Amino acid sequence: MGKTRLEAFSDGVLAIIITIMVLELKVPHSSDLAVLQPLLPVFLSYLLSFIYIGIYWNNHHHMLHTVREVTGGILWANLHLLFWLSLIPFATGWLGENHFAAAPAALYGFVLLMAAVAYWILAHVIICAQGSGSLLKKAIGPDWKGYGSVLLYAAAMGLAFVSAWLACAIYVLVAILWLVPDTRIERVLRARGEQSGSAP
Repeated sequence: MGKTRLEAFSDGVLAIIITIMVLELKVPHSSDLAVLQPLLPVFLSYLLSFIYIGIYWNNHHHMLHTVREVTGGILWANLHLLFWLSLIPFATGWLGENHFAAAPAALYGFVLLMAAVAYWILAHVIICAQGSGSLLKKAIGPDWKGYGSVLLYAAAMGLAFVSAWLACAIYVLVAILWLVPDTRIERVLRARGEQSGSAP
């Protein structure tokens, strides 16, 4: 099976996730700027989640460039990732509506943690399907940034009950770490294209 349908389906789901999140920003019934102040926590949680969805979309796009043939395992691992990403609007809404309280901040971290684990599973299912010459394995290497992110999410979940703002600061930190475009996969694909004399 080719990867075109997988990419199109995944892109569609991520677009719907962003749409659902933005619907949480309710339009005020007044033209007074003061009515926007209560919406600030909702907007900030939306902004953070929008960045996270963008990071996943970007990295997912690059990862699928290494895939030649889609297996049943890849399909299910991809659905598993989309499941956890689809819970981000709920966690985002609860976090914003409750002004970054402890339990919503911990749940937000749990969803991010599970999405990161699901992404790791998808990557390793792809690597197993590609065999010993896996381009993806060569590109991501030991993936210290991925492991570090999981540890930070887990730490933030516990810290949320001490300081929800500190937990959210950790979520922002992890987003910043991943916001810088990851060129590892691009470098490997470019090298392969140069060796074969054609673009990947």
